[in-house]
Amino acid sequence: MKKYSLAGIIAAVIIILDQVTKIAVRNNLELWSSKTLIPDYFNLVYVVNKGAAFGFLNRGDISWQRTFFIVVTIISLGAITMLLKSTNDKDFFQISGLGFILGGAIGNLIDRILYGEVTDFLDIYVGTYHWPAFNVADIAICLGALAMIISIYRNKSNAPDTV
Repeated sequence: MKKYSLAGIIAAVIIILDQVTKIAVRNNLELWSSKTLIPDYFNLVYVVNKGAAFGFLNRGDISWQRTFFIVVTIISLGAITMLLKSTNDKDFFQISGLGFILGGAIGNLIDRILYGEVTDFLDIYVGTYHWPAFNVADIAICLGALAMIISIYRNKSNAPDTV
């Protein structure tokens, strides 16, 4: 399978899963509500985030973050495309990683364009210590980053010594 097809299929699956799950949350939960699924460990929540990861710039007193994150995401999509173009056709981890990152970025971009904020709904915690809520797009971006790290490690260990 060609690298563009593989990355595109992965991205499309992520976008669909991300948007379907966000629609389900928006249609079935009240904003800022929570439903306990595994007591002391996991809730399904409906929260929104105008900022980025971990609530960076998620503030109501600034109005430019929507435009800022849309522009940054579009620039990132260009960078991902350029990286994919230069990727070896046989580097499954890098191609897959870029597909996951691409799908996650587009999933959250859709939210920013349509709603001005990103819907998050997965709340993992232990006791009173909560990880910031996240979504399928965020998971995909993290998995993509992990695949990229694996690719870098594999390519480094396969490179000839040049000392």
